[in-house]
Parts: sequence; C-alpha cells; structure tokens
Amino acid sequence: MGYGLRMANTRLEEAAGLTAADVIHSRISALPASATIGEVRAWFAGSESRRLALLADDGRYVGRLVPDDLDGTADPARAAAELAQRGPTVAPDAPASRAEQLARRTPELRVPVVADDGRLLGVVAVTADLQAFCGTGGTASC
Repeated sequence: MGYGLRMANTRLEEAAGLTAADVIHSRISALPASATIGEVRAWFAGSESRRLALLADDGRYVGRLVPDDLDGTADPARAAAELAQRGPTVAPDAPASRAEQLARRTPELRVPVVADDGRLLGVVAVTADLQAFCGTGGTASC
C-alpha cells in the first residue's frame, strides 16, 4: 500500500539504458478479441484519455484500434478485430528509445509492448508535450 506519494513520470532524457519493459504504462486494459465495433466505440466514449484500444485473446495480442479506425458507417455488430491493426508493436527488451520512436510515429503517442510469444504486456505511452513516458514513476497520468 502506498502513502499517497506521486513520483514524476520518467522523462525521455532519463531513459538511457532502460528498456520498453522499464517504461510500460502502469495501468492499461485490453478488450477481448471478440469485442464488436459498438463495444469498442462505447469503451472509447467512456473516457477522454482512451486513445488506443488493445484487443487480446487469452492475454495474447490481437491488434490495436484508434477512434478514427471506427468510422460512423461501420456496422456496430461487426467484429472489431476485423479492423484492428497488428502494428506497430515493440518487444519488452527493446531500448526505451526505440519504444519512444515508435510511439511518436502514431497520433495517439502509444505503442503496445508484445512478448515474443505474443503476450500483451502493456503499452508505452509518451506525454502530449513529448517530454516523458506516461504512467511511469508510480503514476497513471498522461
């Protein structure tokens, strides 16, 4: 149990020698691979901070979606996995700088961390001001 202390997010320039696993966001959730487009839309609508939906099947990474992937014409009953993108992803042992580069190439500033066996381990997220990794240092903020 913590004492209410909030540590700062890990700053990008402090990441030398760290791996993607070291800067994984402290809190993420994945939707089941069976989720429909309607369910993913509702998940995004549940919080303004949700920028990337991760789909997993029994802990295995299936794909990623952003709100723009779910245009208004898509059938809400359609399987979201049909529209999901597989990449980019980063391995947990990749340098944190590589994870940062991949995250910064996406509008949502996030990249899933996926183990060699396909397990979804988390996500590396960069703050909107491009100064730090989100959700590190014991915080969930971004």
